[in-house]
Amino acid sequence: MLFLGTGTSVGVPMVGCGCPACTSGDPRDTRTRTSAAVGLPGGTLLIDTTPDLRSQLLRERIAMVDAVLYTHDHVDHVYGLDDVRPLCFRSGKAIPVYCEERVEARIRRAFDYAFSAVPPPGGGVPKLVFERIDTTPFDLLGSRIVPLRLRHGTFDVLGFRFGNIAYCTDTNGIPDETWPLLAGLDTLVLDCLRPSRHPTHFSLDEAVAVAQQVGARRTLFVHMSHDVVHAEVAARRLPPGIELAYDGLEIPLA
Repeated sequence: MLFLGTGTSVGVPMVGCGCPACTSGDPRDTRTRTSAAVGLPGGTLLIDTTPDLRSQLLRERIAMVDAVLYTHDHVDHVYGLDDVRPLCFRSGKAIPVYCEERVEARIRRAFDYAFSAVPPPGGGVPKLVFERIDTTPFDLLGSRIVPLRLRHGTFDVLGFRFGNIAYCTDTNGIPDETWPLLAGLDTLVLDCLRPSRHPTHFSLDEAVAVAQQVGARRTLFVHMSHDVVHAEVAARRLPPGIELAYDGLEIPLA
């Protein structure tokens, strides 16, 4: 699994801000919007398409994506979808998009030109084929994927388990039925917005408590705001086995 982005919806540095994180010289404090690429036996799976997708793919030299999997329909996780157009041109085929019904509806509204009966003149459109998912496990690119129902404020969203890794961004609540699906993890990727509480994301202390309850060998925090200065938090605030992820970090997928 490759972390394409680990930042909050406005990214870090944030436009117009002069705080310590936004002016940091530590490359780990430069965070594009949260997403990941997963190397599965049958190809590359992209989790979410952020507005930073083009720069993320170029930075990591990812030239092909075989499927896209969505956690939810918020702008910072969906609105880079048009950047898959060159991948469609190269492959000559549509990219499968795995998502819940609400996410598909958002994509069809936001990128209506891609689904027009009459193709727009000039340029091109992303070629997509939707595959509807819910909380039922399914097979994709040679791997078994287990959707994890999560709460994101008042919204239902999805996390995903790939073998012994669980990816749970954009959440501040784990329903009772999801806890058993987090048992026996080697690695937990978990939302952690900032030190103070937030109505839709885990705070630092809340994320640490969840990580300790899950008991994975290793926990990596993502979706971090400019209130998190990497070196300071890593040195002073985190128990053993809990770390801050950063853009470009790669972890093995067993």
